[in-house]
Amino acid sequence: MSEYGTWRRVSGEGRRFLRGRGRALRRLALWSLLESAHTFLGGYAVARALDDGFLAGRTGTGLGWLAVAGAGALLGAVALRGVFGGLADLVEPLRDGLVRRCVRQAIGRAVADPGRAGDAGAVSRLTQQTEMARDSFAGLVLVARSFVFTALGALLGLAALDPVLLVLVLPALLLGTAAFLATLHPMARVQRAALDADEALSARAGELAAGLRDVVACGGGASAGAPVELLIAEQERLTGRLSRWTALRTLALGVAGRLPVVVLLAGTPWLLGRGVSAGAVAGALTYLVQSLLPALDALMTALGAAGTRLLVVLDRFCDPEPEGPEPEAPEQEAPAVTEVAAPQPEPAPAPAPSPAVELRRVRFAYGPCAHPVIDGLDLVVGPGEHLAVVGPSGIGKSTLTALIAGLLPPGLGTVRVAGAAARDARGRGPDVRRTLLPQQAYVFTGSVRENLTHLCPGPVPGDEVERAAAALGADGLVARLGGLDAVLDPGRLSQGERQHLALTAAYLSPAPLLLLDEATCHLDPRTEERAERALAERPGTLVVVAHRISSAVRADRVLVLDGTRAVCGTHAELPARSPLYRDLVGVWDARG
Repeated sequence: MSEYGTWRRVSGEGRRFLRGRGRALRRLALWSLLESAHTFLGGYAVARALDDGFLAGRTGTGLGWLAVAGAGALLGAVALRGVFGGLADLVEPLRDGLVRRCVRQAIGRAVADPGRAGDAGAVSRLTQQTEMARDSFAGLVLVARSFVFTALGALLGLAALDPVLLVLVLPALLLGTAAFLATLHPMARVQRAALDADEALSARAGELAAGLRDVVACGGGASAGAPVELLIAEQERLTGRLSRWTALRTLALGVAGRLPVVVLLAGTPWLLGRGVSAGAVAGALTYLVQSLLPALDALMTALGAAGTRLLVVLDRFCDPEPEGPEPEAPEQEAPAVTEVAAPQPEPAPAPAPSPAVELRRVRFAYGPCAHPVIDGLDLVVGPGEHLAVVGPSGIGKSTLTALIAGLLPPGLGTVRVAGAAARDARGRGPDVRRTLLPQQAYVFTGSVRENLTHLCPGPVPGDEVERAAAALGADGLVARLGGLDAVLDPGRLSQGERQHLALTAAYLSPAPLLLLDEATCHLDPRTEERAERALAERPGTLVVVAHRISSAVRADRVLVLDGTRAVCGTHAELPARSPLYRDLVGVWDARG
């Protein structure tokens, strides 16, 4: 939208807001009139003190006029106290209204498009931008009000001293003001672009964080990070442009704030020659230095910073539609994440004597000074074996699967998958040896068939897809979604439905090693059991981070993580070897 359109829309909203705040505006105006009186008395009393007092040899009269100026200063202090009281009646309703509008917009967007309910831009508007609008509006009202009534008092005072003073001072004042106003629209445009880039970066970072493990697993870090780098570069470019416009604004402030004083001082001989008194010149200089120019400087600073920022922020609250590149983000990300675990048509890893998974003296810590999460772990999982991993929350189960998946490098020791290093440095594509399913299952906009077969290197016959869905009990879900060729809307699926589809896709995957990191936590126990049994019967090795102890009962062996200690054995023998496992089984039996 053009800057003119933005201004019209925001100004229309502003007028509607102010029309309902007439009482607060009148209160501000009445208190501000006292500030005008203070300004008028400041310069006029100085002129009279010189002309009628000190220069005329009447010291008492001069002191009396200075006392009048001091009384005017006290009057200004009383007026300022009243102004702040009235300011709250304008500022707080604005903030409350923006918060309500932001919540309505976010709820409306979530209802219209459930897949976008986690919009990071809405969080930015609700927190940072509402406070930015409140502070900017408060500062702008305070400074604009001060300038209007200060200028009123100063111009009346100059006219009262001698009208020719206005002729000398006003042109320089207007020149600097015009130069300053010329920078407002470009600065607003740059600040709007900067906010767009900030919200787009926030949204893109949130989307990448949700699928970070999959992105790293498929070696797609460079392609997934490229858009983020572009947004960061755009922010850097906009910051440079903003600094250049700020420099021009500073120059305009110098012209408006200093040139009138220079003109007045340079024109003093001419004024005195035309009969203007020395007191009038001193009073005019007082008006400029103590009142008019400080108020103008504050106004220009507020307009240049708070004013343009307020215009841009309020425009975002006026817009009912999502802005910037956010709505396109999921579709842009879908291809990248679709590649996450898609195996390439490479030769299968060497079978036979090599274990499916082998860890030797593995140690891992999140930082050089951090306590190790895994320390000295030895583990061998044979081809075709079904292993369950159990332990308290945060003990390192997900870290273990990340090490096996090659997402994390071990600090010490070795991790091998199918006889080769888990982190394969030969290529950056998907690793055909394994498929990892995290807790947050990934589905994308596309057909149901595409979501079920995207881990396969080529086309999969429809009857094979249907048999896989039936094996995992997902055939009813596929039917409810409209069949294999129906278009899938991820935002309308529950977490359990997402996991059910992802498990079916893993079943169809040719990878010989499946890693399930609590990938069944949103399924009911019966569906979880059916899915795990089907995956265990599938050719290959299955490693399951157990969400329920029943998953351990179904496994060939169970690995119990207890701090840096680990015990591995069958479900029958572990209660005698591991107090933690005995407690976990006891809690499960009690609940049963």
